Amino acid sequence: MADGNDLREHAEKLRNLSFKIGKYRPPSEGGSASLLLRVSENCPWNRCTFCEMYKGQPFVYRPVAEINGDIDAVAAIRDEITAASWKLGAAGNITRELGAALLAASRALSGNDSFIMVLNWLAAGGNTAFLQDANSIVMRPAEFASVLQHLRTSLKSLTRVTSYARSKTLAHIKQEDLGLIRTAGLDRLHIGLETGDDELLTQINKGVTQAEQIAGGRRAMAAGFQVSMYWMPDLGGRERWRQHAENTAQALSAINPHYIRSRPLVPRPGTPLFEDIAAARLHLSSPHQRLEELALMIDRLEVSSKVCFDHAMNSWVDRRGGLLFRQGYEGYQFPQEKPLLLGRIEEGLAVAESLHGDVRAMMAMRSL
Repeated sequence: MADGNDLREHAEKLRNLSFKIGKYRPPSEGGSASLLLRVSENCPWNRCTFCEMYKGQPFVYRPVAEINGDIDAVAAIRDEITAASWKLGAAGNITRELGAALLAASRALSGNDSFIMVLNWLAAGGNTAFLQDANSIVMRPAEFASVLQHLRTSLKSLTRVTSYARSKTLAHIKQEDLGLIRTAGLDRLHIGLETGDDELLTQINKGVTQAEQIAGGRRAMAAGFQVSMYWMPDLGGRERWRQHAENTAQALSAINPHYIRSRPLVPRPGTPLFEDIAAARLHLSSPHQRLEELALMIDRLEVSSKVCFDHAMNSWVDRRGGLLFRQGYEGYQFPQEKPLLLGRIEEGLAVAESLHGDVRAMMAMRSL
């Protein structure tokens, strides 16, 4: 059995290895401890009025050689951690004891995000990766395919590779190029639909139309990607709640993605939308009003998707004080569980509004 001194050589090598990691990923990628790897930096659009994520940060198109160098760094970190496991007598298994032993051998590793990322990824099985940042699909298809091939060759334990993508970008990529990217190893796309209403899409400066959203979603589905789409309850406030719900359901029904994920609006300080609400140009809905909007959207959905509430902002409660909706990543299977979900919404409407989380109170606190 090795001691701390025996692991020092591995710890020193690990201390000098790193790769670029972004801040943002979908909750489902965190739940699976996905490896986070930047293939581009920030957002090429970066104009949505509700989003603060990449504001003030320029978009960076990373060269293939640079990205592949990061993939090589991940592989090198994996190899050092695995070798340390064997030296510790853990037969290649990645355990808490191994992590503690490596940190004891070099305190500097506690500040090495790349080491921590790969250690946790390996401990979870090393099966999934999420390619950052906001719209990786904007890469030139041949270059993206080359990166994916190197990723799959270098990290053979991967069973799922995912990324964010914009509908607008997908709508204008050739179908054969999407097929090339899919074949090279990208499995799932996370797409921020937000709303399917054209008036609201213009209002929030999303830079896409409903027709382009449908075209992009259908192209992704046709290419064989697993498609996960996000919509934002209350994005239109009380002024546009009905058209938001109806036209979002229309767009999602036309695409029929594998997953539909609810992300209720949380106004972010510093965004134009936050200022609109603070100046009473847009009025947020109450918890019951948000449920009524949700009921209309769900009722109009004609899909075979899984409808998911895998985010803390889906904070409505039931009669017993528990969460109203299941918050697992697989959600409710439609059409089979559509009546069940509508029944849950009815139960939520029967609960006093004061017991539900209220985003308006959260917004007031954030503005202090």
